[in-house]
Amino acid sequence: MTGPKESAGIRAARASARRPVSRHPVNRAMTEEAPLGARIADKVTGFMGSWKFIIVQTVIVVIWIGGNVVLFFHFDLYPFILLNLAFSTQAAYAAPLILLAGNRQALRDRLTLEHAASEADIEDKQNVELLKGNKELAQGNQEILKQVESLEQRILELETNILARLDGKQPGK
Repeated sequence: MTGPKESAGIRAARASARRPVSRHPVNRAMTEEAPLGARIADKVTGFMGSWKFIIVQTVIVVIWIGGNVVLFFHFDLYPFILLNLAFSTQAAYAAPLILLAGNRQALRDRLTLEHAASEADIEDKQNVELLKGNKELAQGNQEILKQVESLEQRILELETNILARLDGKQPGK
């Protein structure tokens, strides 16, 4: 319920609750933190670039021309000067909105690329650290293997000595 005593903060909170929340920082910067005019330009150009807009505009033009040709309406007879004026006005407003939305899309693409590059840099640093850690582990494993080999060699020597002593104490020799 929206009343005259409702604060601007409550209205803003309700409005932001209707918008989806983005976790990606670029989407957050370009949609949630965007000024009202930029969000309006995005919505208008999003609608103007849709099939719904093309169909609605086509129906309006067909009704406009048909109604004026058959004389249901008498406000814009052939050559449809008012219809031409309406199209010109629409184009005059659409062109800057399309340019604004295009500029915002280019900015969004650039921010997305920069974000992806910074994430890749972080991942590269992590990979370098992991490779360094793996190299250190491999060196440690090689040292352990050398010690195991020397211990095996020592065990074999001791085993040989024990067997030689046992052979020397046997009563048949």
